[in-house]
Amino acid sequence: MTIKEKQEAIVKEFEQFSDWEDKYSRIIELGRKLPALDVEFKTEKYKLSGCQSQVWITAKLIDSKIVFDADSDAAIVKGLAALLVNVYSNQTPDEILVNPPEFVKQIGIDNHLSPTRKNGLGAMMKQIQMYALAFKALDVKRET
Repeated sequence: MTIKEKQEAIVKEFEQFSDWEDKYSRIIELGRKLPALDVEFKTEKYKLSGCQSQVWITAKLIDSKIVFDADSDAAIVKGLAALLVNVYSNQTPDEILVNPPEFVKQIGIDNHLSPTRKNGLGAMMKQIQMYALAFKALDVKRET
């Protein structure tokens, strides 16, 4: 499934909820389904700055696709991380870099988060894009 298709599926899913309490509940539920990171990855090396809560994101390149894992100590933030991981994991660096998280605006998350959580969501997306840039550079370097 492409990033665009995944984003469209999220938008469609969230359209069925009539209020934000239900949307928040779904986001928290997605976070609960996200596997916890191993303790070895809950270090400063993988911890994001710019988030009020503690958030860790890791990435590895498998068959030219990036696989992301994430965790947080806050339920709503872990749910937001789960949304991003679900959309961007198992995609190529190029696909990640040309597909911004349009679903965030489409479902209105950005209008219903506190400023610090909104900054945290931005920091998570920026980290995903940084991993994509790094792995793209690594692939280019291998080709030369």
